Amino acid sequence: MCGEEGGEEPLHGASRTERTPVSAAAPAPCLPAEPRLWRELGAAKVEVGAPEGTMAVSVRSWLANEAGKHFVLMLWLAANTWLFLDTYLLYSTGQQYHYLYQMLGLGLCISRASASVLNLNCSLVLLPMCRSLLTFIRGSHTMSTRRMRRLLDKSKSFHVTCGVAICIFSAVHVSAHLMNVVNFSASFSEDFPDLNLARYKGEVRHKHKVTKEKKNQGFFCFRFSSVPGLSGVLLVLILLLMFISSSHCIRVCNYEIFWYTHNLFIIFYIILMVHMVGGALKYQTNTEAHPPGCLSSQLAVLVLCLCAQTWLWVSGPLCLYCVERLFRYIRSSHPVTIVTVIRHPCDVVELRMLKKNFRARPGQYILLNCPGVSSFENHPFTLTACPTENKETFGIHLRIVGDWTEHFAHLLLPQPRAALEILPVVHQRRYPTLYVDGPFGSPSEEVFNYDVSLCIAGGIGVTPFACVLDALIERWKSFRLQRLYFVWVCRELQSFYWFAELLCALHEKLWKENRPDYLNVKLYVTQKDCQQPVESFSHG
Repeated sequence: MCGEEGGEEPLHGASRTERTPVSAAAPAPCLPAEPRLWRELGAAKVEVGAPEGTMAVSVRSWLANEAGKHFVLMLWLAANTWLFLDTYLLYSTGQQYHYLYQMLGLGLCISRASASVLNLNCSLVLLPMCRSLLTFIRGSHTMSTRRMRRLLDKSKSFHVTCGVAICIFSAVHVSAHLMNVVNFSASFSEDFPDLNLARYKGEVRHKHKVTKEKKNQGFFCFRFSSVPGLSGVLLVLILLLMFISSSHCIRVCNYEIFWYTHNLFIIFYIILMVHMVGGALKYQTNTEAHPPGCLSSQLAVLVLCLCAQTWLWVSGPLCLYCVERLFRYIRSSHPVTIVTVIRHPCDVVELRMLKKNFRARPGQYILLNCPGVSSFENHPFTLTACPTENKETFGIHLRIVGDWTEHFAHLLLPQPRAALEILPVVHQRRYPTLYVDGPFGSPSEEVFNYDVSLCIAGGIGVTPFACVLDALIERWKSFRLQRLYFVWVCRELQSFYWFAELLCALHEKLWKENRPDYLNVKLYVTQKDCQQPVESFSHG
């Protein structure tokens, strides 16, 4: 829900990691009958009737990969359920809310219970967007275990889940308050005028005979003149825009709409802080001296301002997010130096940059901001080369697939103008100003944490694994990884030229180091006129 980069979005353009199975990406004739890759991994051919132990392996695999996510989900559901029921019972049985409950009924309980759930989720939805904090936890050996890192991989899913919950309970909250508006008017009591928001009985339903103009004026003022009413309408409109623009079709077709509408979360939280200013709901304060039911006693009421509760829930995560954004703003305030720009086949551009004190790990990604294209848009791209002891530059590969990448590529590689001079003149290339935020962690960092890893990529989704291969050239002995299986499926043959030199260099390096079995590469093309593996160097 919270805007900026939309959570852990699939990396835009060149950075989207597509872990596409070979069997799904390539037609059946493209694959050998029994690929050596699967034989080396020891995968047995499944006969009719699953072999013994298959179910046990599946259960262990599910527990290792998905159990943590579902455990957190159950905790989240339990917390939301407990908050809803606890608040519901408080307003339905609490003595201080006795007369207010008689007046509003279930609308009071449901509106306040849904508000408690909204407070919880409006605070939790910010945590997955603290990218620097999640990257620190992922890279910390003392705080991060393998199970913890797998939970961090699901941070985007948790962000989306909290966002959906906010939308659902906002609808419940609004519906309950509409019931309260009607009940305030229908159950107006002259004995407790201070508790009632309506001015007279039947103000909304218009049971009294008044002029049509007075009816409409009273209804409008009753609904929208108060601070909670006006701020509530604005919150619903902002939330509706954010929810619609977060759909997959809009994010793919027009990322800018998603970007700008999602950044309305800043206004959303500002309005949320003042939503309850004005105290629409009131409660009895002298319950000890005058228990509920003592109608002859004069009741003293105070404004029930829930702004303090909203601050209690939201202030901590909101401050944490603001501090994290301030840290990122300071870190990315200095522009990077563009070293080289290379145009590759199939509309791919390679960009090499230099930035002081920039440190990154293979598999991480960065956020690019080019004021020449848009001052407010940050687009994520996976690193294809990280700084090392021997070189300080880092690089990305971006594919031109949209308006932003097309404009950005045009600034990097402008079209050559017709020569107007008779004598040749040397023009110095001027690159656009570029800011880099990051790096940030991703699941691709886990490749080095296993003895044997299998990397499957489709098209430009190979970028995180390209950074892994680049790191292996210089320090493959320093990792835990003992064998790497790399499968790359592309639509066009020319796509393999993106990292052809990298694959050949690593292949030659391992041969010289007497470890040809370290790397097993399978390349596939899905074109109709090329239905066999392009290249395959399988060793060991």
